[in-house]
Amino acid sequence: MNTEDVLALFKEYGALLNGHFILSSGRHADTYLNKSIISQYPAPTETLCRALAQKIKDELGDQPVSVISPAMGAIIFGYETARHLELPFMFLERVDGEFTFRRGFGLEEGAPVVIVEDIVSTGLSSREAIAAVRKEGGNPLALACLIDRSGGTADVGIPMLPLAELDVESWEADNLPQHLKDIPAVKPGSRGLK
Repeated sequence: MNTEDVLALFKEYGALLNGHFILSSGRHADTYLNKSIISQYPAPTETLCRALAQKIKDELGDQPVSVISPAMGAIIFGYETARHLELPFMFLERVDGEFTFRRGFGLEEGAPVVIVEDIVSTGLSSREAIAAVRKEGGNPLALACLIDRSGGTADVGIPMLPLAELDVESWEADNLPQHLKDIPAVKPGSRGLK
């Protein structure tokens, strides 16, 4: 799959949205990729994750011993990708604002793993997940994601393997372009929700 194929699936399922959105970073954008809409349908989720698993195999071979995703948004995609890789899957949860392993999950010292994300914007949650894996003793080989919406500018500190890249412009709240000023903003993401 290439970027056009991935975006076509998002469009087909109504998950590529246009409007005025407040991103998890606090910045504003006129385009939003709602991966939750995609993940409610098994067919496109399976298609995307099979392709992502193949990209991981092509880039990393059989090095990873498990797949890890940050909760909540990436769990479905991480699990489905792990299923296609025939590897164990674990997820990270926030405890006191910091990603950590719970529920009996853990890693052997030096265990080579791949982290699977849904959509990377600034790379903040990805860097936090990578730090949690390292704290547990794991060796994160790469971060694979469905879409890198930073257009390749997000630096997560390890190789990134996006299935698709999209450069979505965003703005600070006090510096909105004219086409967004008269449209009410919505915050579709989950970060910062109480």
